[in-house]
Amino acid sequence: MKQRLLLFLLFFLTFFTTNAQCAMCRAVLESGEDQSAAEGINDGIMFLMAVPYILVAIIGYFVYRTYYKSQQSKKIDEIL
Repeated sequence: MKQRLLLFLLFFLTFFTTNAQCAMCRAVLESGEDQSAAEGINDGIMFLMAVPYILVAIIGYFVYRTYYKSQQSKKIDEIL
């Protein structure tokens, strides 16, 4: 129970820290005349957000494929 509470507090405090940094970055980018910098920051954020999802999808595919092959080999062994 103590571990869950500690983990919850850690995530809760981390959220406030990252939320404040995003607001500061947005305020700096919105105050400038040059919008190409803001577009570049947004593209970078999208890239950083997409990479973990792609990695999880690849790992999930390999796990699924391994599980599927093991089920097929079990069926073949049962038939023989």
